[in-house]
Amino acid sequence: MSTLSAGDVRLALDLPSAGPEPLTGRTALAAVLGYARGRRPLRYRSPNEREGRWVQVPAFGHERFDARPVPSGPLGDDDVLVAEGLHGRLDPESWTAVRRALDEAQPVADALVARAAGRPFWELPADELSVLGEPGTVGAALRNLAELPQPQPRYVLAALHHRHPELVPLLTRATWLQSVAHLREGDSGVAAVAHRELRANAAAFAELETAVAALLPAAPLTRLRLHDLLVWLSGTLRLPTAVALGEGTEEWRRLSGS
Repeated sequence: MSTLSAGDVRLALDLPSAGPEPLTGRTALAAVLGYARGRRPLRYRSPNEREGRWVQVPAFGHERFDARPVPSGPLGDDDVLVAEGLHGRLDPESWTAVRRALDEAQPVADALVARAAGRPFWELPADELSVLGEPGTVGAALRNLAELPQPQPRYVLAALHHRHPELVPLLTRATWLQSVAHLREGDSGVAAVAHRELRANAAAFAELETAVAALLPAAPLTRLRLHDLLVWLSGTLRLPTAVALGEGTEEWRRLSGS
């Protein structure tokens, strides 16, 4: 365990897409820890049992998605399974549609990675997320993927984010609704909102990213994923639950010296 303490995350995060009030670094760190470590009770009974029993299961998707190994080779079946870990199981018809969409997304993803040229999302110039820089920008590629028929976009982008967690933002209806009101003229899509907020809070996200990496060394989260998490938790009213779960962990007690 590092010498990190909860007080080391001092800078607040001003994220309009997450709400009107800044999030303190302490709140953000507790929420992320709750997302990764939090458990909830579930009554379980197997077919050969007469009595059920209570078990503790992950409250959120960290183990099912963020901590999963990254598949190798071209996009394929394993990537669909990873995306299902975040967004839920697909029916057979939708599974086939998403699998086919991944084949079609492969050249788009390759072009997106080439365009970024090793730069993470938050270090891309603003023109990459503006229609004024199109065609061929990262923002244009992300918008094209987001315009796939439902339910493909969120699964395809989840698969690509898992492959490229520093470059491809996630997208859900909740985060879209939280972000769309903050679009500016010329934005290529809601990814531009995330880009602005990451750039405006660069020091705070760097601090939070370092703290999370110390707590979750086996599956650290990039600041792009941290932004998505905080917006999603806020927009779905899960932030207080995640904070409470995080503050109830052994890691937090050690951090707080209690």
